[in-house]
Amino acid sequence: MTTSVQNIALQQVAEIFDQHIPFHNHLGLNIKHYDISGVEVEIIMKQELIGNIHHSILHGGVTATVLDVVGGLTAFAGLVASRDDWSVEELQQRLTTLGTIDLRVDYLRPGRGQIFTGTGSVIRAGNRVSVCRMELHNEQGTHIAFGTGTYMVG
Repeated sequence: MTTSVQNIALQQVAEIFDQHIPFHNHLGLNIKHYDISGVEVEIIMKQELIGNIHHSILHGGVTATVLDVVGGLTAFAGLVASRDDWSVEELQQRLTTLGTIDLRVDYLRPGRGQIFTGTGSVIRAGNRVSVCRMELHNEQGTHIAFGTGTYMVG
């Protein structure tokens, strides 16, 4: 069961990631869903995100970025879900240490499409380090890439 403190903390994190990180805004990242059960981040294809001008394919760096953002959000949600006795202030303090330790991306297909959605799941949620698996699909459900990320959470 999700507590109100957990919900408040995740809402604040979603707002920060969605509205206050300039690079996310530049790319057009949009958090469609975020709670302790998962995250869904969407990006709409635009001219500036093309990596292959001959085929209008999403740039691989954008793919990696979406997977990394999804991984960070997923890792933090895993931390929030691991205990229900955190205060909002304690969770905000933990957020200041959130960072990527390692990211592996496997590109399965060219990034063809107009809308790309990243989702993630926690493989291991630790007190200091979490490991997550992330996926990127286009609007037709085609699996474009997946990633595994290790994140500092405390």
